Amino acid sequence: MAMAISSVHATLFARASFFCQSSGLRSFRSCLPFSSSAASVSTHNFSRKKWRQPVLSVLDLGGVNISREDVVRDDPTNNVPDNIFSKLGVHLHRRDQHPLGILKNAIYEYFDTHYSNKFNKFDDLCPIVSVKQNFDDVLVPEDHVSRSYNDTYYIDPQTVLRCHTSAHQAELLRTEYTHFLVTGDVYRRDSIDSTHYPVFHQMEGFRVFVPEEWEASGMDATLFAATDLKQCLEGLARHLFGAVEMRWVDTYFPFTNPSFELEIYFKEKWLEVLGCGVTEQEILKRNGKPNNVAWAFGLGLERLAMVLFDIPDIRLFWSNDERFTSQFSKGQLGVKFKPFSKYPPCYKDMSFWINESFTENNLCEVVRGIAGDLVEEVQLIDNFTNKKGMTSHCYRIAYRSMERSLTDEEINDLQWKVREQVQSKLNVVLR
Repeated sequence: MAMAISSVHATLFARASFFCQSSGLRSFRSCLPFSSSAASVSTHNFSRKKWRQPVLSVLDLGGVNISREDVVRDDPTNNVPDNIFSKLGVHLHRRDQHPLGILKNAIYEYFDTHYSNKFNKFDDLCPIVSVKQNFDDVLVPEDHVSRSYNDTYYIDPQTVLRCHTSAHQAELLRTEYTHFLVTGDVYRRDSIDSTHYPVFHQMEGFRVFVPEEWEASGMDATLFAATDLKQCLEGLARHLFGAVEMRWVDTYFPFTNPSFELEIYFKEKWLEVLGCGVTEQEILKRNGKPNNVAWAFGLGLERLAMVLFDIPDIRLFWSNDERFTSQFSKGQLGVKFKPFSKYPPCYKDMSFWINESFTENNLCEVVRGIAGDLVEEVQLIDNFTNKKGMTSHCYRIAYRSMERSLTDEEINDLQWKVREQVQSKLNVVLR
């Protein structure tokens, strides 16, 4: 379950509505117009050589061509920019020599060893989902902040880029999968710093129990599921981090009850590893399993990989620089990243009077849309309200490339474009 949804940081298509068909394992791997037939996703072999992703106007997902115009539109109900469209289909988590792929495979290894042939694995499900799949099916309240255009990428009012891999949970349950791991790229409008990026990767685990299992134990269904869940995840933590001290923290998620977070004591501090819980019975009832009980967990691959591989900046996961990619090998979990350069940052400040509709996420979208991965951080450094009730914000933008030094001319040009776009798109008054 995509447990991080409890945090803030946490119309149909005009030409075709997209959905994941439900006629079996392969069909989940297709993102199709209603009239199209399924086709499996081809596996791409990425070499260690420096590789640059081409700018595409048509994307192949599940053997079906999805054009830029299907996802990015000049429409007030659409807030997907080109830089997000360019990330669709990249599949970092499917590259065996990438830190995210290495981590995913290490988790697979744990489940294969301890639950032989039990868990079905999905890692190429379509990231274009309905609002119902993304929110309603996992009981996210109508007024939850995660549903807002400020937090979620909407293709149209009924279609989004998934915010979490839990968007596929109901469909899998209805197709009679009872033990599954779902890994994929997820999308959220977010702040800009070393640990946040609008595209990241999650894994959800889900297990369904039948009455005979908990009745034989002498426990009630909820206690049985919670006990099994904690044993499973404590074993996973030891598999990834070694013999570490652990603790469980009670928390709240809309889709589980009771709900927990697992923390480990690692490198002299407590680190949150994942969120989990016993699945709300309503989810099971809606999907044809009223007499069962289940557990679910969700973890962020980048968050754990940054710790395990000592990767200091989340942007590095998207780097094609050979000095980064050549440091990692298939099956080698926890190889420590060796920084290859530390180019100096360049700071630019920008002040403006905000309006009632201003949000920091919208500002970050504008900055990222112009500067891309050259922007390292956007930070509010000052704010005040004058006697007329007008509020001013001052933001400091840090520009830094991970691969080269940026020129003054380059930075000044970026900052000028940022100022223009912030003023025109956000309707603020520059100071």
